[in-house]
Amino acid sequence: MGATLIASVVGTAAALLSITSFAPQIVKIWREKDASSVSLRTYVVTVAGFSCWIAYGVLIKAWPVIASNTACLLMSGAVLALKWRYSRKER
Repeated sequence: MGATLIASVVGTAAALLSITSFAPQIVKIWREKDASSVSLRTYVVTVAGFSCWIAYGVLIKAWPVIASNTACLLMSGAVLALKWRYSRKER
């Protein structure tokens, strides 16, 4: 195996794990209709971070960085949207 292939495999695994890491939280919030245990500040910072990664990917023209961080942004954005949705019901 060449170093480029190993780097591609590791990068792909990292992207897939990062993207899917948000799924359990989304499913839990959706099923329970409760996001009180989710930190609003954490997800605001997470969404901002992924947005910066996307901008960085655009600047260096790296489509893997853009694609994986866009997927992560959508997933973390979903958690943030669910937090906002179910927090409004609590008020």
